[in-house]
Amino acid sequence: MNTQTISNTNINTPDFLPLNGTDYVEFYVGNAKQAAHFYKTAFGFQDLAYAGPETGIRDRASYVLQQGKIRLVLTTPLRSDHPISEHIKKHGDGVKVLALWVNDAYDAYAQTVNRGAKPFQEPQTISDDHGEVRTSGIRLYGETVHLFIERKNYHGVFLPGYKEHTTSYRPAPTGLQYVDHCVGNVDWHKMNEWVSFYEDIMGFKNILSFDDKMISTEYSALMSKVMSNGNGYVKFPINEPAEGKKKSQIEEYLEFYEGEGVQHLALATNDIVDTVTKLQERGIDFLHVPTTYYDELTDRVGRIDEDLEPLKKLGILVDRDDEGYLLQIFTKPVEDRPTVFFEIIQRKGARSFGAGNFKALFEAIEREQELRGNL
Repeated sequence: MNTQTISNTNINTPDFLPLNGTDYVEFYVGNAKQAAHFYKTAFGFQDLAYAGPETGIRDRASYVLQQGKIRLVLTTPLRSDHPISEHIKKHGDGVKVLALWVNDAYDAYAQTVNRGAKPFQEPQTISDDHGEVRTSGIRLYGETVHLFIERKNYHGVFLPGYKEHTTSYRPAPTGLQYVDHCVGNVDWHKMNEWVSFYEDIMGFKNILSFDDKMISTEYSALMSKVMSNGNGYVKFPINEPAEGKKKSQIEEYLEFYEGEGVQHLALATNDIVDTVTKLQERGIDFLHVPTTYYDELTDRVGRIDEDLEPLKKLGILVDRDDEGYLLQIFTKPVEDRPTVFFEIIQRKGARSFGAGNFKALFEAIEREQELRGNL
């Protein structure tokens, strides 16, 4: 049976930057209203809040969607000379902000900047009739940023400047619960630099590492390290390309995103078969592995609670570590550029990331790359 071990050194230990989880993920997009409709229709997100000219924000429009504990913010500029327009022109639709929920946004800024983080937004307090939110921010790889959000004295729908937003269109949720992890792609020989960033500046630990021998196919390879904060609520795997015969998925991303950035969001569910069935019915395209993947699955991962036939039909992958097992599946890119995609994951005790599935997964990605002429 293939197993893998994940470090326990950072779990439940004190740290100088306590994080309560992912507060929200903000995408810069070409048309926020249409993007919101897509994520509602296809993924089952619900309307939560809106900011724009009608709320006193003159230069952009933002729609906030929620499902379970996941909040997505979709923001579009209202003029061509806005800096967000330049971001979209270069990268296409993509993640700009990974916002982290903290108890003290001013202290989080001081702690990280004093340790060498590049400032993005100095600490500020914003307020309305529902209370106040304190925020700050630092720069990350590429043009991505971390915002620290302190909202213990706020009782509004989202943030000051936003109003509650509802429409008559309310597709049912698909069972998505929370952000499990967010994966970043960085440039050649940059992974260790960003591992050090998370270790030295944010107090994270490297809990799992994969080299190009573990993550490789006949044609391409990559390297990855998983960074986790002290309580394990926030995890950021970091990928970089590795030498191979042909262009890797990381190289393809860097080429079409035109820089480093967030590759995918992993969204957790308590019933992956039900969630993926609903997502497929709503038009989400997933990567598929050959059915032979399932021939020796139980020999590799041992007994699981789920019937194999639904997993095989949907293309759901299974892997095990010392703590249990997980089920996962990956969408195809959700943009026209082969950049951002989503992972759907259900954990049955496992705290790892599916190393036993890497070869099958990356061969599936390579088949898609070949169709695009990018392998």
